[in-house]
Amino acid sequence: MPDHRGMTGRAKARTALVVVATLAVVGVGSVMVLNASAQTAPGSTQAQVPAHTMADMQLGSAAQAGTGDNVAGAGPVTELDKTFLVKVRQAGLWEIPSGDLAQTHASSEQVKRAGLHLLDGHSHLDQLVREDARMLGVTLPDQATAEQQGWVRQLTDAQGLEFDKLFANLLRASHGKIFATIAEVRAGTQNDVIRRHATQANQTVLDHMTVLEDTGLVDAKTIADVAAAVNPPAK
Repeated sequence: MPDHRGMTGRAKARTALVVVATLAVVGVGSVMVLNASAQTAPGSTQAQVPAHTMADMQLGSAAQAGTGDNVAGAGPVTELDKTFLVKVRQAGLWEIPSGDLAQTHASSEQVKRAGLHLLDGHSHLDQLVREDARMLGVTLPDQATAEQQGWVRQLTDAQGLEFDKLFANLLRASHGKIFATIAEVRAGTQNDVIRRHATQANQTVLDHMTVLEDTGLVDAKTIADVAAAVNPPAK
């Protein structure tokens, strides 16, 4: 006779397996339905955009925000800041020709060396000032002042030792006066671009004053005149 108890046990086992398999299928289907719903749910931005795309967008936004912050964080440009850029531009417009003249009119090798420093330093500053002025919307002149043009004419007419002395004292006086302006601007500006520019100009002008003094031709009266101009006596 067939063993009905054995058959019943096997039937129960098969039934249990079917139930487990069915539950597994239902579970997977539920997960898929939930994912699909998340991807299509109205107002769910993240679900509508693949994860890697969202990451790229967030990085891009951060980069854009950083760029904007840098520009916005540059700070206000004062009238003194604008005047400073104009003075740097005008300095280059007469000191670069003066540096050129030193190579052909000077008799002193130290003066020629100082002229090369002027050529190098002001060529770099002139490029920088034009870039910064354009960035900040500051209009720059295309000519040196009438006084500066007169200095270039004096140097053009001089030769040898006369040129050497005139060059050393004219340029040292000019650099000394703008050096004081640079310090004032660097100490008080709130604009990042102007601050950077003043730092570069400070280094350049200090180098030029040093090589001009190294010629041994700068008169004590020149230094005294600069001191009186930048620190006028109290009235």
